[in-house]
Amino acid sequence: MIQLYFLSVLCNGLSGYILFSGDENDTDENPVNFFNNPTFHLVLGILSAVTGILKLLSPSIGGILILGDLIPAAAGMVAGFMLIFGIYRKDTSMSIESTGTMDILGASLLRFRKSIGLGLLAVSLIHFLFPQALFL
Repeated sequence: MIQLYFLSVLCNGLSGYILFSGDENDTDENPVNFFNNPTFHLVLGILSAVTGILKLLSPSIGGILILGDLIPAAAGMVAGFMLIFGIYRKDTSMSIESTGTMDILGASLLRFRKSIGLGLLAVSLIHFLFPQALFL
């Protein structure tokens, strides 16, 4: 579906920009600057994760069922997890020394948020330029 293709490119691009340019400790909640707004991060994270899941279920035009959109779908799910976990981490008073599996996974992913953001931007750009490539 072309709508999911558009949402995937848009969500991956916005998420990549937020993760690459944002700071984990940035607490600016100015509604005019919505790229630093936690509500925007939450909505974009949910939309990215849902779009990533739906991209696995329906391929782009003329694509192979699973392989055609595997990388953009996985990128969307990772972006959604990182944005939602970043909000969760700010709202709760968890310490990095927590022993839960989600804490360890989220903390290790948040350490590489700039690299993952740059990767999301690259996936978004490549997916936009080559919509019917085998793995994009």
